[in-house]
Amino acid sequence: MRCLAPRPAGSYLSEPQGSTQCATMELGPLEGGSYLELLNSNADPLHLYHLHDPMDLAGEEETEFHSETDMDTINCDQFNRLWHDMEGDEETREAYASIAELDQYVFQDSQLEDPNKDIFKHIGPDEVSDSVETPAEVGLKKSQKRPFPEELPADLKHWKPAEPPTVVTGSFLVGPVSDSSTLPCLLPPALFNQEPASGQTHLEETYQTPMPSSSSSLSCLNLPEEPVQFIPTLSTLPQGFWQISGAGTGVSSIFIYHSEVPQASQPPSPSGPTVHGLPASPDRPGSTSPFAPSATDLPSMPEPALTSRANVTEHKTTPTQCQAAGEGSNKLPKWPESVEQFHRLLQDTYQTEPAGPDGILVEADLVRAKLERSSSKSLERELATPDWAERQLAHGGLAEVLLAARERPRPRETQVIAVLGKAGQGKSCWAGAVSRAWACGRLPQYDFVFSVPCHRLNRPGDAYRLQDLLFSLGPRSLVADDEVFSHILKRPDRVLLILDAFEELEAQDGFLHSTCGPAPAEPCSLRGLLAGLFQRKLLRGCTLLLTTRPRGRLTQSLSKADALFELSGFSVEQAQTYVMRHFECSGKTEQQARALALLRDRPFLLSHGHSPTLCQAVCQLSEALLELGGDAELPSTLTGLYVGLLGPAARDGPPGALAELAKLAWELGRRHQSTLREDHFPSADVRTWAVAKGLVQHPPGAAAAELAFCSFLLQCFLGAMWLALSGEIKDKELPQYLALTPRKKRPYDNWLEGVPRFLAGLIFQPPTRCLGALVGPSATALVDRKQKVLAKYLKRLQPGTLRARQLLELLHCAHEAEEAGIWRHVVQELPARLSFLGTRLTPPDAHVLGKALEAAGRDFSLDLRSTGIDPSGLGSLVGLSCVTHFRAALSDTVALWESLRQHGETKLLQAAEEKFTIEPFKAKSLKDVEDLGKLMQTQRTRSSSEDTAGELPAVRDLKKLEFALGPISGPRAFPKLVRILMAFSSLQHLDLDALSENKIGDEGVLQLSATFPQLKSLETLNLSQNSITDVGACKLAEALPSLAASLLRLSLYNNCICDVGAESLARVLPDMVSLRVMDVQYNKFTAAGAQQLAASLRKCPHVETLAMWTPTIPFSVQEHLQQQDSRISLR
Repeated sequence: MRCLAPRPAGSYLSEPQGSTQCATMELGPLEGGSYLELLNSNADPLHLYHLHDPMDLAGEEETEFHSETDMDTINCDQFNRLWHDMEGDEETREAYASIAELDQYVFQDSQLEDPNKDIFKHIGPDEVSDSVETPAEVGLKKSQKRPFPEELPADLKHWKPAEPPTVVTGSFLVGPVSDSSTLPCLLPPALFNQEPASGQTHLEETYQTPMPSSSSSLSCLNLPEEPVQFIPTLSTLPQGFWQISGAGTGVSSIFIYHSEVPQASQPPSPSGPTVHGLPASPDRPGSTSPFAPSATDLPSMPEPALTSRANVTEHKTTPTQCQAAGEGSNKLPKWPESVEQFHRLLQDTYQTEPAGPDGILVEADLVRAKLERSSSKSLERELATPDWAERQLAHGGLAEVLLAARERPRPRETQVIAVLGKAGQGKSCWAGAVSRAWACGRLPQYDFVFSVPCHRLNRPGDAYRLQDLLFSLGPRSLVADDEVFSHILKRPDRVLLILDAFEELEAQDGFLHSTCGPAPAEPCSLRGLLAGLFQRKLLRGCTLLLTTRPRGRLTQSLSKADALFELSGFSVEQAQTYVMRHFECSGKTEQQARALALLRDRPFLLSHGHSPTLCQAVCQLSEALLELGGDAELPSTLTGLYVGLLGPAARDGPPGALAELAKLAWELGRRHQSTLREDHFPSADVRTWAVAKGLVQHPPGAAAAELAFCSFLLQCFLGAMWLALSGEIKDKELPQYLALTPRKKRPYDNWLEGVPRFLAGLIFQPPTRCLGALVGPSATALVDRKQKVLAKYLKRLQPGTLRARQLLELLHCAHEAEEAGIWRHVVQELPARLSFLGTRLTPPDAHVLGKALEAAGRDFSLDLRSTGIDPSGLGSLVGLSCVTHFRAALSDTVALWESLRQHGETKLLQAAEEKFTIEPFKAKSLKDVEDLGKLMQTQRTRSSSEDTAGELPAVRDLKKLEFALGPISGPRAFPKLVRILMAFSSLQHLDLDALSENKIGDEGVLQLSATFPQLKSLETLNLSQNSITDVGACKLAEALPSLAASLLRLSLYNNCICDVGAESLARVLPDMVSLRVMDVQYNKFTAAGAQQLAASLRKCPHVETLAMWTPTIPFSVQEHLQQQDSRISLR
């Protein structure tokens, strides 16, 4: 494409004298500078092209089309070379990153007020951006403040003008402005709305209008609204070129380059203009300027350079729409043919993948998550545990997760979204569902989705490129040429890259801190490619979707992810639905009811139904048992479940095959891996047997020689089996693998989380139905010796000294062991007060804990706050007769009461209300105050009911209440607290002091004083550090007599009380007959106020201490007062 523009008469451009340099510019070489300086300069862009790539205009063939010789020619090759050099300039790249953030702000204009200006709404921004501003315009723009981004319309991409835009086909370049004193030019609507005659290829007329010769830049030409006549000045013009020429205007000629004109039988599309140049996209309008080359001509320039302005609508097309338009439109296709073919190939690849294990997929809940420090002294982060009622469910599922990419504060940065979940929760199945959803057209915001299993990235070598990561390491190797890869690089924001099983990369822990260039020209290692992605240097602007476990070294780096979600697993209803679908797909619907009955008879296995992997294992064993007939029964432990699954396979395998496979499982687990190669097997027979029995399988996208265990729990079971059978592990070292000791004393990091429970089950369960069923009677002697060692260790443990997580693990091990002596020792040593504060309680944890409490035969008090326990688990624990008191999140408890009331479970509701306590209660957030308000609402509802009478025990027995919200939330939340405070008639301690200062102020004191008549049991009132002045002190003094009979301690430490306030307090002090301690230190009263208090103290023999040291009182005065009365404290 060759774009031609005139040289206006009187411009600063030099006359061509056979030289290719523009002498008047005098830019010179870019020594010590950069292309960024050129970008900020006033240099003419036409001369930038010629300065970069000098050319002899006289030698160009296009000069024969000119009526005059003063012509500048712009070549897209020059444009490309200029951009390539600018890309190499580091300063320019950084500047473009900043420019991108200001793009919408700088180029976003409000809707034009003048209706005649609407004709420019459909014209690309390049046509109007170079127009000359008149003095009136300049003054107007300086006086008006451009709206900030938050003041603009919420959806700029779908902004539509008030009136339908005028249809324009083609790109226009017009000459200099006619008069700098006039308003910006408005081209007549008739020019744009005129339909060309059939077969017309160029205009036949030229309009002449007077115009001064002074002009400095390309701009719009002012044309009146009367009829326009066009007179040809050249005998022939090539198709697509129009010419406008005028005498006395200072314009030699104006050439308009026009795109192909549709035939008369093909009217313009009413949806918008046909734009040629940059391809249309949902979030970037195309440019209609002739200076904008096509997408195939552009180099890989910085993305901001390709950005057009907001407020410009475009006709949006998809690849399929382009094909459907076909012969009915002359629009250019969005993508080249090779890109289209690759797009279809990628869709077909994902559509052929199975939906989940055995083709079954039950969608689990997705919850918004966040990482927090495990303790104040630890730098490690783990998943936060929200209360059940606080969980933010992603009701939109997949759509809501990916919409998080739209919430990015910097829209052109790479977005990192992580989906976390324990092993077996279905993360890989969910990642596959994302790929299939895109292949079915449900994710139109992405042009390409690449799914890469992370186990394929644990490869040595340094000869990998980004193309290898995208095309060769996915579920299937894809063939893509350079044109496809170039297309992907131009629109990284339309790319979704899924990294499944991110924990597999823990061996490459340091890649997040590696160095990688923005576009490495040389091949590098996979570690370098990953570093470039996570450091936002490669595919900058894409969306990275990770699936990983919530524990591990790499998880610590996800605290800076843009969005975190957690797969919470199946509910009880979803687990039962899974069982039904399994037998339905197996064609055994007659066994569905019997299989559900088997599962319900084992509450422990049903509680484990939240794991899709265990649901599948239960279904497989149930199916095998039902085929045998007779009185089928599921085992009561996880160990028994996997023994039942592996027993038949072990009997059909080569001798020692299962033991060899167990050794492989343990060795891989020590290296944090679950994949193995075929040459790892001791023999081909073992490999063939393991594959045939489904113990190992080819993972999606793996090479032919790569295998993986069918589930993580199976690998854990096999690893525990090797520990139980191996002679390499010394007996005295075996207890360390139960993960009940501090981490620094454990020989491994417990990556195989299920090993301790399976190890206890394999060692202590009878060999005839456990290890003996797997490897034969030869293991009995070895297991007996290890059993004695573990039994001695477990019986020496004191459960009361263990942390909450370790105590739960001990209960699980004792349950799996099914050994009466160990179980009796553990439950009898449980402390009466059990606190699980901040420890997540899963459904299996709640079941085992409830079983242990029942077996203990004693009364217990439970603290279940911040455990995330589900309503069914909370209800089962609360309903135990041995649980006399419990604490849980207020919101969860109120929701439980409401559920029990709706279901008519009156007895359990009464027990839940009587056992619940909130003593002491500390409000640390606005939600805590709101939850306390909900409790009071329940109290009022209960009081109005005829079935119940009296206060809730939690309200009646509350003695201590702390309020510590800080200076921002404190003043806002305190009025809500005051409204419910008077309902706590038994309140004895009200602490309004916080390290960060609540600052309730005088207004808060006034509100609080109104509640004193109802707080007849209040003994301690702490108002320290609340910005109370004399006004508040006087109001407090007036209300204090209401507490004269009960108040023992009053603290006004570190406020702003002066002499007037001190005098008011001194007057009321004799009336406070029960007051023993008063603290007014660090206030602002002087010696006069201190003397008033000291004089009043002499009338109060019941007061034991008056602390009143303050820097505003001379020390000599304070010493004198203390000598007169020793009850005055200066500490």
